[in-house]
Amino acid sequence: MKRTVIVVLLLALAAFLVACGNPAVEQAIQDAAPTLEAAAEQLAPTLEAAATELGPTLEAAAEELAPTVEAAATELAGGEEEAAAEGSFLERARAGEFEGTTIDLMGVMVDEEAVKMEAAVAPFEEQTGIDVVYEGSREFETAINVRVDAGDPPDIANISQPAMVQRFATAGALIDVSAFLPREQLQETYIDSWLDMATMTDGDGNEIMAGVWHRAAVKSMVFYPKAQFDAAGYEVPETWDEMLALTQQIADDGDPAWCIGIESGAATGWVATDWMENIMLRTTSLENYDKWVTGELPFASPEVKTAAETMGNIWLNEDYVYGGVPSIVSTFIGDSPVPMFADPPGCWFHSQAAWITGFFGDETLVAGEDYDFFYLPPIDESLGRPALVAGDMMVMFTDRPEVRALMEFFSKGEGVEQWVRMGGALSPHKDASLDWYESVVDRQVAELLASATSVRFDASDLMPAEVGAGSFWKAMTDWISGSTDLDTALAEIDASWPQ
Repeated sequence: MKRTVIVVLLLALAAFLVACGNPAVEQAIQDAAPTLEAAAEQLAPTLEAAATELGPTLEAAAEELAPTVEAAATELAGGEEEAAAEGSFLERARAGEFEGTTIDLMGVMVDEEAVKMEAAVAPFEEQTGIDVVYEGSREFETAINVRVDAGDPPDIANISQPAMVQRFATAGALIDVSAFLPREQLQETYIDSWLDMATMTDGDGNEIMAGVWHRAAVKSMVFYPKAQFDAAGYEVPETWDEMLALTQQIADDGDPAWCIGIESGAATGWVATDWMENIMLRTTSLENYDKWVTGELPFASPEVKTAAETMGNIWLNEDYVYGGVPSIVSTFIGDSPVPMFADPPGCWFHSQAAWITGFFGDETLVAGEDYDFFYLPPIDESLGRPALVAGDMMVMFTDRPEVRALMEFFSKGEGVEQWVRMGGALSPHKDASLDWYESVVDRQVAELLASATSVRFDASDLMPAEVGAGSFWKAMTDWISGSTDLDTALAEIDASWPQ
């Protein structure tokens, strides 16, 4: 019995070495065979004695380790099979490897938007034979939290709130996308800023790639009444100083340049925070912007106060604002751009995302002819051409090959192409084509986004709710209305930050 144990152990060792598949190892074994055989004969009595003494212990250990060894062998075999599979997960899916499987996708899109979401994944389904079942909910935030807490999360979720993504990452609920989509690969389709914003920390403080960006929106445009603007002989400004000079020129001609309104019920003030965010990106570093979002850079800091004062140079000048400064707080957001299209215009500039065109008040207006927009100019040229954005991130809660394949699909422009063609979405991907955009405005905004050297998400959406949608909105409104001074407003925001 003891001799058998020795032989089995030696055979196992030899089998392991041969299984390594290294020719050098195999040759070394052959060369050493005579020496090993002589050594074995010389050591046989000693080994037999040791085996006699240790036999029971070795047999018990072998029985105890057997399940572990078998599991390890199974895992290694699976790893070898995985490594042997050719191509990425998406390529393997297109080769039919995961045909017949189902992926559960959840998001906030319903009705027409749900149709566009389903159209976006239709090419993936056709190419792979994988069924993507989309579930949209108007109560998405509640529904997704209930499912995650119950241990029944969707395979993938479309989330437009990075703060929610970070909560799931901290809870350890998300799969690290970088496990199968390394940053170097993602850099082929995203500029670094998008990847930076998708990099979050898990509950142990480790950085993970929390997801991939799917759709985007841009908030760094200034709309103007093009036909009348051209007729007046004005020229689109390329720099902040040129924009201020044109603002003054328009005032000298007897008109206020800017249409501004921030009234929005319980959300009054968020337009002011968009301006602050745009100016922060144009006056200080991305690092400072990120610290501002997390509370490391106080509102009372020189960097933030400078941004507010730069904004105030326009907002608090009676000659520059339609209706005067007091009208800013009382004018509804959707009504504020309408005076641009009076004859003659009551004002000439309105800064907002592309959705504002639906509030221009005249459905006969033609984009590119009656109205157009320009990029809100840089202030510090060394900071490049930043863009303030919003967007949706695809995150994964379950880790299966077919789920990885769909995430890879979403990481490319083709993952949102059909939605772009149907309208209502911008692609954040570098490999997206401008030919996909049917709308003139969407195509121009896509060009603006493609030319951005950096992007950052709306800061108020990233801050804790009591700050971003609370004290920040309120304090900016109080300052613009004149009910408080700037220093007090900024101090109040800092004081509201949760400890």
